[in-house]
Amino acid sequence: MTKYSEGMDAVRNLQDAYQRIREEMAQVIVGQDLVLEQLLIAMLCRGHCLLVGVPGLAKTLMISTLAGVLDLDFNRIQFTPDLMPSDITGTELIEEDGGGKAFRFYRGPVFANIVLADEINRTPPKTQAALLQAMQEHEVTVAGTTHKLPDPFFVLATQNPIEQEGTYPLPEAQLDRFMFMLKVEYPSWEEEVRIVRNTTGATRVSPKRILGAKEILDLQQLVLRTPVADNIIEQAVTLAAKTRPGDTNAPDFVREQVNWGAGPRASQYLVLGAKCRALLNGRPTPDEEDLRSVALPVLRHRVLTSFAAEAEGIRSDDVIRRLLEA
Repeated sequence: MTKYSEGMDAVRNLQDAYQRIREEMAQVIVGQDLVLEQLLIAMLCRGHCLLVGVPGLAKTLMISTLAGVLDLDFNRIQFTPDLMPSDITGTELIEEDGGGKAFRFYRGPVFANIVLADEINRTPPKTQAALLQAMQEHEVTVAGTTHKLPDPFFVLATQNPIEQEGTYPLPEAQLDRFMFMLKVEYPSWEEEVRIVRNTTGATRVSPKRILGAKEILDLQQLVLRTPVADNIIEQAVTLAAKTRPGDTNAPDFVREQVNWGAGPRASQYLVLGAKCRALLNGRPTPDEEDLRSVALPVLRHRVLTSFAAEAEGIRSDDVIRRLLEA
């Protein structure tokens, strides 16, 4: 068997696992197909996701259902104004030890494969920052000692719109740790009918577990091994660079409407996301359409629009769409 045929077998296995996950989740989650696809893409790229939407759109249910389909450790942290960093990472306590006393580290809820940071913008930036090291290095440092987190490790966070009361905007450094920002929209009329029908009866569905930690780690390696043409990498870098108002190739509307553009991490995630999307669609290498499909969730939280643009109702999504059209 050639390396190419082995590779295509791995792609087919990924497609099969993806379809089974979608089928199991569809028993609980109605609609939101694009959000579910992008959630899985982020996880297979070792990325974290931020889901944004008004209350009641099943953001938390979507993540907990995904955790139920995957055979992984799952912890949910409800972010509140009084939450402390040690409530997330863990803390050291003094205990009796052979007649003496010693410090013992008690792990916090961040020590899990999937961590649901529910309503992450309900807590002040000091507590939000407790996740920075965990999301980037997959470890936490408490009292001078570094503790490794389990592998795979994902932070899937939910957030209510910033305009609502009692919320704290996420710092730019925190936002940049998320591979995707996904916008969860209202369901269609038909979908809402199905939601009400499914949730107001006595029957409850428990999804089957499809993938475990080893399978997910293998699939993550498959994404990394996927070849990508130089022109796709160059397009990703060019797109990210054009969001920066100081770049020589940035269009005039970017210079006028953007204060701060996307950094190199955006280029990396554009290529990784395109590679994974190609695999999920049975193709061994990504094309331009794959790159365009992941551009909005990768870039929207990394492009900071100017005050003048905000006053005119122009958001980062509008700037990115205009760049893609060009």
